[in-house]
Amino acid sequence: FISQGYTIMAKEALDELNELGIEKPTHLFLQAGVGSMAGSMLGYMVNRFDKKPPITTIVEPATVACIYKSAKADDSKPHAVTGDLHTIMAGLNCGEPNTATWPILRDYASFYASCPDYVTARGMRILASPLKTDTKVISGESGAVGAGLLSLLMEKDEFEDIRHDIGLNKDSVVLIFSTEGNTDPKGYDEIVYDGRNFSPFV
Repeated sequence: FISQGYTIMAKEALDELNELGIEKPTHLFLQAGVGSMAGSMLGYMVNRFDKKPPITTIVEPATVACIYKSAKADDSKPHAVTGDLHTIMAGLNCGEPNTATWPILRDYASFYASCPDYVTARGMRILASPLKTDTKVISGESGAVGAGLLSLLMEKDEFEDIRHDIGLNKDSVVLIFSTEGNTDPKGYDEIVYDGRNFSPFV
């Protein structure tokens, strides 16, 4: 039932896009811990768009990237992650796929990304510092990794090949969800204002 509940987020987001004249986003970035939210959202897109969802990237903390590891194993089975499971993305710190949603992520996601903590820290700072008329978004560590990854892919020459493979360009419409607010005020301030987990890309 929890997984089904997440589909409301997908419906509401698509309804808002439709109001802007956008029938379907070209890309979808979904963060994953066990993959319940990501699998539910992608499953909704699969059904809504007749098994042709947006190009979807599943985004995880590098130390607990169980969906990435499972996809890389290429044996159709879910695989757990062991070892050093530390990450600032506490809400995504799981390490073992949800067996109910794993088949959806396996069969319909196009790409899987394993991201160091600085990726989400970058996303937090970008969302907290809007340009022009953009709205400020206060996003916590587990909510901003998709935004951080997208910014790196679009802005850094080092990722030109990946950007090309994913099909991202100036005409792309990318749907990203921030699933966490400022749940750790001290940590949020250290990242956004004091530069903790700063990106090595300058």
